[in-house]
Amino acid sequence: MRLLVHILLGLVIQAKEPKCSLLGQAELPEYEKDGDFVIGGIFSFRTEQDRIVDTFINMPDRRQCKNFNFREFKFAHTVIFAIEEINRNPDILPGISLGYKIYDDCGTMDILRAAMNLINGQQRTENCTKPDAIQAIIGHSGSTPTIGFARVIGQFQIPVISHFATCPCLSNRKEFPSFFRTIPSDYYQSRALAQLVKHFGWTWVGAISNANDYGINGMAGFMRAAKEEGVCIEYNEAFEITGPKHELLRIVDVIQNSTSKVIVTFMSHREIKVLVAELHRQNISGLQWVGSEAWLTDDSLTDSEGHTVLIGSIGFTVSKAQIPGLGPFLQSLHPSKYPNSLFLRDFWESVFDCSLNPPMENDARKQCNGSEHLKNVKNQFTDVSELRFINNVYKAVYAVAHALHNIHTCQPGKGPFINGTCAIPTQIQLWQVLHYLQSVNFAMPDGEQMFFDSNGDSPARYELINLRNIRKGTTDFDIIGRYDGFLPKDQQFRMTNINIKWGGGHKEVPVSVCSESCPPGTRKAVQKGRPVCCYNCVPCPPDTADCMQCLGEYWSNKRGDACIPKEIEYLSYHEVMGILLAWFASLGALFTLMTAIIFYFHRETPIVRANNSELSFLLLFSLTLCFLCSLTFIGRPSEWSCMLRHTAFGITFVLCISCVLGKTIVVLMAFRATLPGSNVMKWFGPLQQRLSVLGFTLIQVLICVLWLTISPPFPYRNMNLYQEKIILECELGSAVGFWAVLGYIGILAVMCFILAFLARKLPDNFNEAKCITFSMLIFCAVWISFIPAYVSSPGKLTVAVEIFAILASSSGLLFCIFLPKCYIILLKPDLNTKKHVIGKTSSDIRY
Repeated sequence: MRLLVHILLGLVIQAKEPKCSLLGQAELPEYEKDGDFVIGGIFSFRTEQDRIVDTFINMPDRRQCKNFNFREFKFAHTVIFAIEEINRNPDILPGISLGYKIYDDCGTMDILRAAMNLINGQQRTENCTKPDAIQAIIGHSGSTPTIGFARVIGQFQIPVISHFATCPCLSNRKEFPSFFRTIPSDYYQSRALAQLVKHFGWTWVGAISNANDYGINGMAGFMRAAKEEGVCIEYNEAFEITGPKHELLRIVDVIQNSTSKVIVTFMSHREIKVLVAELHRQNISGLQWVGSEAWLTDDSLTDSEGHTVLIGSIGFTVSKAQIPGLGPFLQSLHPSKYPNSLFLRDFWESVFDCSLNPPMENDARKQCNGSEHLKNVKNQFTDVSELRFINNVYKAVYAVAHALHNIHTCQPGKGPFINGTCAIPTQIQLWQVLHYLQSVNFAMPDGEQMFFDSNGDSPARYELINLRNIRKGTTDFDIIGRYDGFLPKDQQFRMTNINIKWGGGHKEVPVSVCSESCPPGTRKAVQKGRPVCCYNCVPCPPDTADCMQCLGEYWSNKRGDACIPKEIEYLSYHEVMGILLAWFASLGALFTLMTAIIFYFHRETPIVRANNSELSFLLLFSLTLCFLCSLTFIGRPSEWSCMLRHTAFGITFVLCISCVLGKTIVVLMAFRATLPGSNVMKWFGPLQQRLSVLGFTLIQVLICVLWLTISPPFPYRNMNLYQEKIILECELGSAVGFWAVLGYIGILAVMCFILAFLARKLPDNFNEAKCITFSMLIFCAVWISFIPAYVSSPGKLTVAVEIFAILASSSGLLFCIFLPKCYIILLKPDLNTKKHVIGKTSSDIRY
């Protein structure tokens, strides 16, 4: 039979008295279940000579406890070792020797009774005249028992330091104003586990916990963190080892019928052993376990049937440490040191399988011969290769010692209290100890920095371990990563390069998802009534935000499984439309040059000299530029081409219309000059005609200069018009400037049309005003229809519409004004006479 030892540690300060031994037994009820928690007391003596430390473990009758817990027994002796080490250290509490009271409560319900005994100082020591004055309590190992007595103890402002109670609820300073712990809160472990699960791509997991404060609060924290990481929980179950059998069977049935292959657990070693034993009996395997620190490193896992299914488990645990001297100290333990300790007696008999008392009739064991020694055996108690939670106990004792040391070394005037006062060493108040413990900050012998935050929590640092083997009495694991909750989130979790041994017989990272990742070209469609991790994969429309978006300059291929560069579209010389428009522009410029050549060789004929031949040649020159400027609209837009195409177009067309306007005015003035007494031609002679053309053109130049100065056109990659194309176009810059250029051309065209319309019925046989009227009619019709076509045309068609308008209007001017004259010059030379041009008009007109 194994015995379970539970310890209560408390800290006491009292003056030196004659040597005392701690006697007395706690009257506690029958223990009914397993447990692992520590609660006990420390006291100290002010010494003038050698340090005195007397120890005795107060324990109830052996028959009151059913099982013996090696881990808790080891915790108790670690406290003793730490106290003796501090007492030997002249740098900590000089002149003060620490002692201790260690209580076994043998049951969770009696933890408060043991704590109250320490507070009240009811247990007196033999040959001692003063009651013990408790200053701090170290314990308990479990969260639920700690919550029970820490809430009460906090009302007395007595510090309570736990080495194993991880429930986040204990960080609530309003409920637990005097609670501290040397183990990180599960608030951090929950987030670390969520990041771990996300790291391996496990978005569909099961969750099982203890049905107590530790399990429920820890799992609630994990589920919140998992939701933030995009992890879904298939099921969340909780049970206790003392619960009904059918609850355990129901949970096993849930695991068997689930689709998730990863189980995250927040439970103690007792529950996990019961659970895996039942899974083994029902032949359920292939699971990857993610464990909490409460069971992952517990050497008692070998006690359970089917414990091999836990091989490959991963999870976080507190960092391991080295405590020099602890191993030899534990090995030196012998019943002769504590002859009245029934726990030590049972421990010794269990380890060596012998009896310290003469064997009973039904006892097959031999009698111990005194040669037994712990250095000759290797078990959980003497193993100091992996000191994790043991180190938490060690740190708790040192935290109390340093707090008391700071109290005793306080210098008057520099103290933390009112007016710099210090605590009186012989009259230390509980709230003063609490204050010093809150502000303690020291380095452990191994260099680790120890302190508490405002909630009484210690630094949250974990090691990620992989359980590689479970042998008799020991567990073997590798450190595969680390977590530091005080670092930025993206730096908290780090993996090492050590190969991981996976659970469930998997050779590679197990897959645990509700739905497989959607292949390229499909998107997620959430299944109704199920978590977001469960979805169907449906074809992915090109414009669906749920699908993976290609970068701005890329587009999905026809299968929707890859991003390919978008087609770049602009009016190019290499496409049919660009070639045709360039050909027509060149042809128009060629016809204009041919017309100019014809006019040049017949420049002395009456029909050429009519209406100022100088304006005719200038008009032909401007028309050539109009045809050629359309070529600047073809090709890849650039910064210079965008500015040139619009300004060249605006200026050449104004030059062209100004020439036409000048010719129209000449026709009107010439007719008035034939009237008797009219001298109007001297007011609009060749010089005035040139100046009018120059003036009208300079106005357009000024508009273009302002446009280019304020907000010029620029090349623009339009990715909004088509999702599968990038349209290279010239953005107008200032829309006002663009429409001002067009508007000015329109005003001149309308003026020209009105004047030509008025002069269309003048009596000359060859009245040029008729041709100008018709050409302006075509010009205005083209550009009026251009506006809606330009605004509504998409992509490169916008440029094509603009080029077409330029070519159409230019061709209308060329053919309407000059084709009739070329016809007369080339085919009807007999009509190219002064008499025929003048017709019935007998007045001599100067051409």
